[in-house]
Amino acid sequence: MSEPKIMLSCRDVSIRYRVGDFKNIGLKEWVMRRLTGRYKVVDFWADRNVSFDIRQGDMLGIVGTNGAGKSTLLKVVSGIMEPTKGRVARNGRIAALLELSSGFDGDMTVKENTYLRGAMLGYTRDFMDATYGSIIEFAELGEFEDRPFKQLSSGMKSRLAFSIASLVRPEILILDEVLAVGDGAFRKKSEARMREIIKGGATTILVSHSIPQVRSMCNKVLWLDKGRQVAFSGDVKGVCDCYEEYLKGAGAAEYKPVAANG
Repeated sequence: MSEPKIMLSCRDVSIRYRVGDFKNIGLKEWVMRRLTGRYKVVDFWADRNVSFDIRQGDMLGIVGTNGAGKSTLLKVVSGIMEPTKGRVARNGRIAALLELSSGFDGDMTVKENTYLRGAMLGYTRDFMDATYGSIIEFAELGEFEDRPFKQLSSGMKSRLAFSIASLVRPEILILDEVLAVGDGAFRKKSEARMREIIKGGATTILVSHSIPQVRSMCNKVLWLDKGRQVAFSGDVKGVCDCYEEYLKGAGAAEYKPVAANG
């Protein structure tokens, strides 16, 4: 039996930010510093030489401490940013939940915002008409359809964003700490929904600080540390165990794959 097709491929992806003192000086001062050689620019690499492939039906968990480069990598994968070096190849429609409040208008109602987010994801009005009821029911916002979005709690906003992205059935779904929102009951419901999406053949990337969640849901894991790729593997348990030891202060981030038996 042939392997499922590759849905997302990253090759030597590097992302650079240029940091200088231009934000704190005026144009005239900037020109003078450039002319006199006193203007300083520092290159900051958020990610360096990250490479991985994920196939149809895979769920990739990305782990790493704050500042590891996880969210920046997701922006490149989803097409929001272009890599400074390397390439990303996508093979499917992507829905990305990176910043949950983005793409919503605080003065518009919950219903209006649902249609707005659907349009941003490329879905037709007819499709949203057919899907809207399921979205609101899953988000548990039936009593808030006509409320301005800005009046919702952060948990409600997160539930709506997750519900839209998960119920429209994207081919590639990218989640940045989304399953950590809401109460325990909604988190369980969200995880169940994710399992349904995976069984349906979708490819999913999940950034999570919950190692048990990555262990239980993901079949592949990517570990980043200060922009460096420590490991990409199907040995989810082994990588997560090593990462937990690293969090305990065991030393520099390092993962040594366990040799396969036989």
